[in-house]
Amino acid sequence: MSVAVRQLQNTVRELLADGKGLLAADESTGTITKRFEAVGVESTEDNRRAFRELMFTAPDVERWLGGVILYDETIRQSTSDGTPMPGQLVERGIVPGIKVDRGAKALALRGGEKVTEGLDGLRERFEEYRDLGARFAKWRAVIELGDGIPTEAALVANSHAMARYAALAQEAGLVPIVEPEAIMDGTQTIDRSAEVSDAMLRELFTQVRGQGVVPDGLLVKTNMVVSGYRAAQQAGPEEVAERTVEVLRRTVPAAVPGIVFLSGGQTDDQATDNLDAIARRGPHPWTVSFSYARALQGAAMQAWAGKPDNTSEAQDIFRDRVRRTAAANRGELGTA
Repeated sequence: MSVAVRQLQNTVRELLADGKGLLAADESTGTITKRFEAVGVESTEDNRRAFRELMFTAPDVERWLGGVILYDETIRQSTSDGTPMPGQLVERGIVPGIKVDRGAKALALRGGEKVTEGLDGLRERFEEYRDLGARFAKWRAVIELGDGIPTEAALVANSHAMARYAALAQEAGLVPIVEPEAIMDGTQTIDRSAEVSDAMLRELFTQVRGQGVVPDGLLVKTNMVVSGYRAAQQAGPEEVAERTVEVLRRTVPAAVPGIVFLSGGQTDDQATDNLDAIARRGPHPWTVSFSYARALQGAAMQAWAGKPDNTSEAQDIFRDRVRRTAAANRGELGTA
């Protein structure tokens, strides 16, 4: 085994050690602006920095968080005492990472489908991000569900781009997180969600193998297999866990060291209940954990509301959400 592969594996171990998970704090400016507006906060650079600093300095969260995915703006910012954001995380034993894709754009000649862009100049950007302190990266592909979609063309285009990104990340010494997400906001049944998730992950690993990416030096971030959020029939946690694990066992090689789940529009309780049910179905061939954004941040953001006097209360709420999610990741939500 090469030194480079061992370094990637060491980073993976740090990220997922002792049942820890990831905080996804990599929302684009447009996305976080919408979330701020919903709680009456103006989306200024200083407010974005203040909220993220609130999370990164919350008491005890290093017990349950192994890594944080940052946005380009955030990795260049410093805390109020002048500490670079990545350095603030490192001081607490949390590994900094970086979102590197540049968003999902319309896929030519494929109405309603998207392909993620961002490969141009990525080798050079990886060098800069590594110098800024990043040790892992993330790239998200958006897979829309609908009549006749996703098409094979969309699955191939997104998976090929993601595999090329993963190869460049490993070349730069960063652990790539590959994030194919089947969008679950429709009326689809859980059977349809499972079918699409299966096809999506199969194509991803076909492309990953084709690009020579080392499977034991990457992580998968993906959706749970759930009913569409507007479906009349909603699957409960045990069925979600059963169908999710079935799909992953069929499609994700055992050589992959870890799978982290996105919350993907689930409520806070759904995200923890479903994770708990998945954990209780273990042991699994890979380490299973979480990489949540809204499901960890939402209640804290609402309590903070852009007011410095609310910081301590918001940190307590954030800490409790992270603690409960980590308990769910151990299959111990009932005792949390």
